[in-house]
Amino acid sequence: MKKYISALAVATAMLTSSCSDFLDKEPDFLSPSGYYRTPQQIESALNGVYNRLIDPNGRMYSKGLYSYLAISDEAFYKNISINNIRVMQFDAGHLDIGRFWEVLYEGVSRANYLIAYVDEESLDTAEGKAMLGEAYFLRGYYYFLLTSYFGEVPLKLNPTESPDEKPLPKSSLAEIYAQIVKDMQRAEETALDIDALGNNERVSLTAVQAVLARVFLKMAGQPLGDTARYADALRYTEKVISSGKHSLNPDYKQIFINHSQDVSEPKECLWEVGMYGNKIGTEDLAGSVGVENGILCRDVNIGYSGGAMQVTKRLYDSFEDGDLRRDWNIAPYYYSTNSETGITSQVFYSAKQIYNRNPGKWRREYETGEKAQLYNSTNFPIMRYSDVLLMQAEAINATKHGPDATAYEAVNKVRRRAWGLDPDTPNALCDLSGIDGEADFLEAIQAERFREFCFEGQRKLDLIRWGIYVRTRTNTVGLIYT
Repeated sequence: MKKYISALAVATAMLTSSCSDFLDKEPDFLSPSGYYRTPQQIESALNGVYNRLIDPNGRMYSKGLYSYLAISDEAFYKNISINNIRVMQFDAGHLDIGRFWEVLYEGVSRANYLIAYVDEESLDTAEGKAMLGEAYFLRGYYYFLLTSYFGEVPLKLNPTESPDEKPLPKSSLAEIYAQIVKDMQRAEETALDIDALGNNERVSLTAVQAVLARVFLKMAGQPLGDTARYADALRYTEKVISSGKHSLNPDYKQIFINHSQDVSEPKECLWEVGMYGNKIGTEDLAGSVGVENGILCRDVNIGYSGGAMQVTKRLYDSFEDGDLRRDWNIAPYYYSTNSETGITSQVFYSAKQIYNRNPGKWRREYETGEKAQLYNSTNFPIMRYSDVLLMQAEAINATKHGPDATAYEAVNKVRRRAWGLDPDTPNALCDLSGIDGEADFLEAIQAERFREFCFEGQRKLDLIRWGIYVRTRTNTVGLIYT
């Protein structure tokens, strides 16, 4: 309506005044150089940078980054045509790949505008300085995703001033990662403490540090192979741990129930993508967590999912006896609706029905309020405290060429919680010990990450940085389809 009124006013002015009078008028729109002046404008612009973590069409954390863009040996899609991204058949011209690229660069662009045009003199509060730091961090994070999925990409650090600008060439991996680290360390200087920030949908100081640890682990692995970065990864995990701001939720499944019920838990979840609404109404910030990667259920009142993703036997068999994560992460049942009575009930799988099962991490039955078929407000975690602990153990193992007591304790905290035990109390029932070699301990960490973070979009990226993605995928496909 506002655009219509403005157009009508211009038309009237053209009819009632001279051309020169019309051209002498002040423009009635904001340019970048006139924006980013007040705390409210800066916050609004920053929200726009965060907004690209959610793509309304599902290419980011609303769906793609934990489903069809993250295919590994955790799950597969059944009854999908062979020419489909969900069975890894695509090229650079694929719509979902192109849109994924666009959304990431939209995030970079929005950050570039804020960084370039912000009036730093108006940032006279800790909150204002932190917001600018978050823009730097997010630019670094979008580039981290870009290079993780696309390799060498153009490194654009300034806003676009003209449509005539020539496209930039690709930058080297070393250049891109140097800029990522620079941006994130710039954010570290001003980031707010999680207690001061009040929620985990914005990045706090410890969230920045934890993501930096992940970046350094990636740099130490493939394809860059800068092994000196293991020491940096260790240093940053220790910053997070020594802060005392975070701890493991003693109940593993409660982490994901909290997401479904819109309960914030910054102790365990350092940073998560905030979803809002369910697209019933005017808001368009909803996600699909628990839909494509959910339990088969046709009843919208319980929580619809077509059960598109089905788990691999490799994942199922990786869980040890007593590990409670197995029957939470891999649902032991599906929902069936009686055609005559309309009643929906759980139907449990037999012991042999492994490949039929769906991911069960986020269960839509726990959602509150009005439910939509394909969308919800369930947040998605980018960084959890258990990840910090396992990164610490991996970095110690790499720098010392074998585990020490701290590395064992970090892994065993995660394992104790998985058995339903006190994470801080040693227990021979599940504690690892006696693994002396670097390679063997790395294998133990790899297995633990497999079980702990399945369906959270980390497995594919882990396998790539360990240099074993192609081998692992090839072996998994053989097990599923033969």
